[in-house]
Amino acid sequence: MAVNRVPVLKRCRALDLDPNQLGYSKTSKRKNLKAGKKVSEYGLQLREKQKAKFIYGVLEKPFRNYYEKADRMKGMTGENLMVMLESRLDNVVYRMNFARTRREARQVVGHKHITVNGRVVSIPSYQIKAGDVVAVSDKAKSLQRYKEIQEVAGGRLSPEWMDVDKENMRGTIKNLPTREMIDVPVNEMLIVELYSK
Repeated sequence: MAVNRVPVLKRCRALDLDPNQLGYSKTSKRKNLKAGKKVSEYGLQLREKQKAKFIYGVLEKPFRNYYEKADRMKGMTGENLMVMLESRLDNVVYRMNFARTRREARQVVGHKHITVNGRVVSIPSYQIKAGDVVAVSDKAKSLQRYKEIQEVAGGRLSPEWMDVDKENMRGTIKNLPTREMIDVPVNEMLIVELYSK
């Protein structure tokens, strides 16, 4: 399995992202030296694609598959793509504050600590649907890790498209998010332009 081992702060600097949006409280003291350079239209499109891939932790081939699936769906391709990325299980676990970062959420799912509708799911890319109940398994709730996560991530607000019970570490998906509900700083239209060439 391919793993992205790029240092987070270095990648955030290159993509002009705030690490807080990824769940990291660290900040880099270094400045981006490429700030004055003029970026071509292709460069802007590529940067938006790389930003989306980095934020959601998706590699190139699965990302392209998401795009092709979004293109076949009804509605606007860019919005469909963002909704599909946002409704991945690892992202939903992060949004419900059961993990500090999306990378940690991916690990938590892989370690079989998460159940969907009462069944253990260990696939981070599993697509959540409206009405699904996502919870930390009873066996994992007692782990010290989740007490620490609750201390750190407990203050974060969950999006309006989900109903989270922090005490019992479970949440219900009220409905799939619309583009307006997704607070990710990505211009999906540039990604669509890049792939439709």
